[in-house]
Amino acid sequence: MIEQIRNWIKSTPWLDNNMKFLLVIILSLLSYFVMKKIVLRIFRQLIKSTKTEIDDVLFTSKFLSRISYLAPLWVIANYTYLLPEYKNLLNRLIGSLVIFTFVISISAVLNSLSDYYQRTEKFKERPIKGYIEVFIIIVFIFGFVMIIGTLVGESPWTILTGLGALTAILALVFRDTILSFVASIQISSYDLVKIGDWIEVPKYGADGQVIDISLNVVKIQNWDKTITVIPTYKLIEDSFKNWRGMTLTGGRRIKRSIFIDQSTIKFCSEEMLDRFTSFALIKDYVKQKRDEIKKYNEEKKYDEKILVDGRKLTNIGTFRAYVTEYLKEREDLRKDLTFMVRQLPPGSEGLPIEIYVFAKTTNWLEYENIQSDIFDHLLAVIPQFDLRIFQNPSGSDFRDTTKN
Repeated sequence: MIEQIRNWIKSTPWLDNNMKFLLVIILSLLSYFVMKKIVLRIFRQLIKSTKTEIDDVLFTSKFLSRISYLAPLWVIANYTYLLPEYKNLLNRLIGSLVIFTFVISISAVLNSLSDYYQRTEKFKERPIKGYIEVFIIIVFIFGFVMIIGTLVGESPWTILTGLGALTAILALVFRDTILSFVASIQISSYDLVKIGDWIEVPKYGADGQVIDISLNVVKIQNWDKTITVIPTYKLIEDSFKNWRGMTLTGGRRIKRSIFIDQSTIKFCSEEMLDRFTSFALIKDYVKQKRDEIKKYNEEKKYDEKILVDGRKLTNIGTFRAYVTEYLKEREDLRKDLTFMVRQLPPGSEGLPIEIYVFAKTTNWLEYENIQSDIFDHLLAVIPQFDLRIFQNPSGSDFRDTTKN
């Protein structure tokens, strides 16, 4: 019976070939299993046993898994003659699958390199990821052209020349990618942004730390822990502020004003000056200024009783001197950077006395505490100089006026 079936199959060539090709399919699946479960497992162990890191980067599990597809394709390619009527079609399909396998394998290697550079101290702040993504896109485009050429039986170069008419469409489709690629080159060349930088992009409501720079987008984690995603080319197209300089300097600027009620500004009386000499921070300043002014007025023969004649100390000037000495005494401020207490032009809100100094820290919480401590003290000490903070009248002020 078995012999009769065998003879019948041999007398029917197409059935004989199909049965053989089915065995080839089974053999190809077996070769895939052997390659992936045995050969590649041994290969992984050899890679792990080496001391170098580059082989771990190049031969990742994803790369080896994709390369294993070549084994069954190679087996099938050697037996396509069993189906002569489909031989050309099968060879083209297998050729296309081989090209696709190489493309996705190269993509796995490039992605692995991108991850490696992101972990490397020298390159982790550079937008290497964007360049690798561009190269991956080029590999996929070239692989796609080769696959089409293999399927239709034409040279890839012939197909590439035929794509000239599609250039405008491709430029339109990949407009953002092209712009982002150019922007990433500029960002890298001019060192505009790195991962870890604190940047502000007001137009997009971004204010926080850069956590990722890719070809198409820049991810920013805002201080409220939300994520803002901005197209890479928008950083070049629009303005943004990078706080890296502050971080590298190690000091953060304090720039804030106290608004003085101008009606409280006056010349210092002797009684006021005597009181000021009891302030440890400015007693030497007051003594020096009193002697200096007295000597000057005597030389010029000015009558000190006439307020508009000669030189005299003012409570606002003495207060400014006190603020300067108070800030110099603080150990949490940088004395080597801009250190200034100045008057700004007076306006409808009073006379601004601006504090312009740098804290010794860039930590946000510490910085705010230092700034608050400074102004807590200054706001409390202002009445000691017979000065008053300017403040628009509130409802209680109007009620008190009505009662009076």
